[in-house]
Amino acid sequence: MRLIKLLSAGCLSLLSLAIHAQTLNGLYQVREPVSSQAPEERNQATQRALETLVLRLTGDPKALQSPGLAEVRKDPQQIISQYGYDAGPPESLQVDFDPLSTDRALRGAGLALWGSNRPAILGWWLNDSTEGSNLVGDGQSAAEPLRRAAQHRGLPLRLPLADLNEQIVATAKNLEGGDATPLHDVSERYGADALLAVHAHEEGGQWQAKWRLWLGDQKEQGTAQGADSAALADAVLLAVSERLAPRFAAKPGVATEQLLEVQGMTLERYAVLERLLEPFGGRLKSVDGDRIVYQVNGSAEQLRAQLGLAKLQEIPAGEALPAVAASAAPVAPGAAAAAPVAPMPAAQLRFRW
Repeated sequence: MRLIKLLSAGCLSLLSLAIHAQTLNGLYQVREPVSSQAPEERNQATQRALETLVLRLTGDPKALQSPGLAEVRKDPQQIISQYGYDAGPPESLQVDFDPLSTDRALRGAGLALWGSNRPAILGWWLNDSTEGSNLVGDGQSAAEPLRRAAQHRGLPLRLPLADLNEQIVATAKNLEGGDATPLHDVSERYGADALLAVHAHEEGGQWQAKWRLWLGDQKEQGTAQGADSAALADAVLLAVSERLAPRFAAKPGVATEQLLEVQGMTLERYAVLERLLEPFGGRLKSVDGDRIVYQVNGSAEQLRAQLGLAKLQEIPAGEALPAVAASAAPVAPGAAAAAPVAPMPAAQLRFRW
């Protein structure tokens, strides 16, 4: 049993692992644009910040209207730690919400919460305007509105380099098509969990877009519009957030308690698994060789989605457990035999690295 060795893995670097899910920093910090620092406008911006935060943490546009949040709507200050103004551009009110009191209020209202560990999204974004077509690359000025929108909606967004080879592949036809194979081929080097393809165009002073999202074998799609490119980016990423959240958000009182077994554990993988299971209250039950069992609170679908971020594979229910090698050390005559090792508890869900 290597429990001691595994528990020492918490301080190890995770950079060597091919795992792309990203823990978001600043999840509880919200910026809302303002035109002045007048008290009335500050109050309005604070209400908008509360709405943005609740939507960011739940993915549910109706969550803020929950009866359980009536007191928070009336007085958001009870979950705010501090606020200030950011000169921008654009000038905005920055509101820092307290994570503990915020989560307590949302869970007390019976709302499902999406944790800070979220799938990394690679965005292929093609803009068509009167000036021509442009694939938005990481180093371009056109990338800034996308980054602001991603931060605003609580999504880890990465952008490609948009070099010549990628421009050849990221055409309007491929971005709007149902087959993600061409994009997968040029996306491998970026190590993302999901692909977002957006074809945006300007028409009559308005921006419109068709978008598609691939996460594993699941696909989402939709349309969005905005008064300008920044508003369009926010609308697209809001829609993406609302589609993703139900797969990962855990609702108090609904999730079931069950045992989860993971095979192929190493020191580094233990630290990663701890982070992945944090939203499900994962508690270590037993360790046997490279097998580990956790007690978790969450539906099977949510756990499959979360563990899929680390590319774990589910083990079919009928597959036999691996045999545990017996100790080859001889027992001296007259010596007491070693106490038998208690069998690992049977798990409802089993995965392997």
